[in-house]
Amino acid sequence: MADTAARLYLITPVLTDASFAPRLAEACAAGAVAAVLLRLASADERSLINQVKALAPAAQEHGAAVLVSAEGEADLATVAARGGADGVHVPGDPARLRDLRDRLKSDRAIGAGAIRTKDDAMTLGEAGADYLLFGEPRPDGSVPSLESVIDRASWWAEIFETPCVAYAPSLDAVGPLAATQAEFIALGEAVWSHPDGPAAAVTAALEILDRQEASR
Repeated sequence: MADTAARLYLITPVLTDASFAPRLAEACAAGAVAAVLLRLASADERSLINQVKALAPAAQEHGAAVLVSAEGEADLATVAARGGADGVHVPGDPARLRDLRDRLKSDRAIGAGAIRTKDDAMTLGEAGADYLLFGEPRPDGSVPSLESVIDRASWWAEIFETPCVAYAPSLDAVGPLAATQAEFIALGEAVWSHPDGPAAAVTAALEILDRQEASR
């Protein structure tokens, strides 16, 4: 169980180039963002590496770790290593996770998402995931109910040592999810589509996390 306040984990939209870097820098400069997941569209390996090289510093220069996921059959280990990312993120595939763990050793973090059942979560934890992500948007853009994500994150955080990330579809969901004792709260569109900009969203989210911590 977490004994410190949940930390913020940002998830980008699916990116096709490096033009998102200024918005990413704005968000990460606003406060203590622990990690950023760069979601990259399918592309050749060289293009993906160049994207990571261009995007990662926008977060890393503000103290955030950068993880990479990519659509298609990209060699994430190579993309992360050559692009300068701090880790990779994969859908719930234990075999792929084990392969990445063998290749990356402990040099880079490996996260897993797209987790459908509790059994899947335990299998991924045993396969060597450094964290599990619960509740992120499905490929069609829909998200699980907040109640189900709260249930899953609470279950995992209470029983297992591997950290978990709980996805908040809105700023209003940050507080209830932080109360699960999840180590990280993820935000995506709630940050990038905020009417006052991503910095305002990050500031608001961090204030909610601080209040949650103070109320324990």
